[in-house]
Amino acid sequence: MSDLVVVLPGILGSTLKDEDGMVWEVSPKAALKAVLTLGRSLHRLKLPAGIGDEHPQDGIEPVALMSDLHVIPGIWTPLKGYDRVSKRLNSLGYTVEKGNLLLFAYDWRLSNRFNGALLARRVDEALDRLGPDAKVSFVCHSMGGLVARWCIEQCGMAERTDKLITMGTPYRGAASALEQLVNGVRKGLGPLAIDLTEFARSMPSLHQLLPEYACIESASGLVKTTETTLPELDTKMVADAMAFHGALTDSFADRTYAILGGKQPTATTARIADGKVACYRGYEGEELYGDATVPMVGAARKGLTLSSNTLHRVVEQHTSLQDNSTVLDMVESFLTAKSIVPRNVTATEPQVIVPDLVLTSEDLEVTVELKDTTARALKVALLDENGKQVESRSPAISESMAIKFGGLLPGAYYVQVSGISVGAPVVPVTSAVLVMDCPEV
Repeated sequence: MSDLVVVLPGILGSTLKDEDGMVWEVSPKAALKAVLTLGRSLHRLKLPAGIGDEHPQDGIEPVALMSDLHVIPGIWTPLKGYDRVSKRLNSLGYTVEKGNLLLFAYDWRLSNRFNGALLARRVDEALDRLGPDAKVSFVCHSMGGLVARWCIEQCGMAERTDKLITMGTPYRGAASALEQLVNGVRKGLGPLAIDLTEFARSMPSLHQLLPEYACIESASGLVKTTETTLPELDTKMVADAMAFHGALTDSFADRTYAILGGKQPTATTARIADGKVACYRGYEGEELYGDATVPMVGAARKGLTLSSNTLHRVVEQHTSLQDNSTVLDMVESFLTAKSIVPRNVTATEPQVIVPDLVLTSEDLEVTVELKDTTARALKVALLDENGKQVESRSPAISESMAIKFGGLLPGAYYVQVSGISVGAPVVPVTSAVLVMDCPEV
C-alpha cells in the first residue's frame, strides 16, 4: 500500500472562509443565508479580472472537505460530501492523525495550475515526514483529478507518486460548463434566485472545465471552443484553459485508474444560437451517456477509445460517485493491489542430438543442450520400440550434457529427454535411433 493517500474533492467540494467567517459551506444554514441576503455573502468570492494562475489575496482560504450534509433542494444542487471516502480510508489504516492521510481542501475558484503547485508542496512536505522513499496515491473526485494531474505531470511529483485514482474526473471537460458560463448561473426559485454569473465567469477553474474535445456544432461539423467564438466569454481565459489541457501529457496513464459514472443522460454536444448555448445528449449520432455532468467523451483521456479496459464504469451520477459503495470498493481494491510481478512461467526446452545409427560395439552418445538451466531435474531415458524403459540417466544440470548408453542389443530404440523445471515441466523431446550388429567384412 502507498505510504500516503491524498483525497481531493471536486469544484465546490471544499469549504471556504474569510475573517468574517464561512463564505462557502454545504449546509442548510449556509444555503438559507445565501438566499436571504440575495447572495451577497457569495459575491465576495468573485475574482478580479486577469487573475490567471495567481491568488487574489482576498483573505479567503480553504478550510475542510465538504461533509455529508445536503443543501436545501431547489436552491443548490444537492451534493454528497466526502465523509464516506475518509471513513473507508480510515478502515484501511490511513488517518490524519498518523500523518498518512491528507484531506486536501483547496480554493476551487482558482486555477488548477495554482492548486496543483500548492498540492505538490503540501505532498512533498508530508512525504518527507514519512521518509525519503515514501510514495503517495491520489484519490480524486471530479476536478480534483485535474489538480492532481497537474501536480504529477507538471510539478515534478511523478517519481513520488504511486497511483492516481479518479472518480468522474472530466479529463477532456464537460459541455455543461460551457452552458453555465455562456448562459449564466442562476440558482434558486422565483424571487429567491441568486445570479452568480459574474462570479462564475471570474473563475479560471470553471473555464478549465470547458470541453477540450470538439463538441460545438458548425457547418463543417463539430469544432472546439478555440475554433469558434463563444458569446460573453473572455477569449483569453478560454484559450488559457485549453492550453492547460494541452499541457497535460498523460505521461502517468499507466498508473491511472479512472472510475466513470455511466448510463445517465448527460449534456455532450452544444449548439450556439442568438448568444445562447443549447446542449444535447448525442455525439455524432450516438447516445453515449455519462454521469449527468461529465459526458463519456469527456471522461476519457485524449487518444483513448471509450472501449478501453482502463475505464471502470459504475451506474451512478456525478455528485454521488464519491459516496457510492461500489466506487469505494473499487478505490480500496486499487489502493491495496500489490506491486508484485509474478515470475513468468517459461518451459525449459532441451535441444537433443542423437545419432540415427550406432553399432552394438559402440556407445550411444546423446548430447543435451539447455539455454535455460533453471531445470531442477533432467531425465534422459532409453526406451525400447514398445515404449518400455530400458534404462535412464539423470545428469547434473549444465548448458551442455553428454550421456552415454553402452552394451545395447540390436534393435530400434527411443531416446526421451524430460524433467522438472521451476514453474513448468521440461518440454519432452523424443528421438529414434537404430542399433545394429557390426557387419562382417
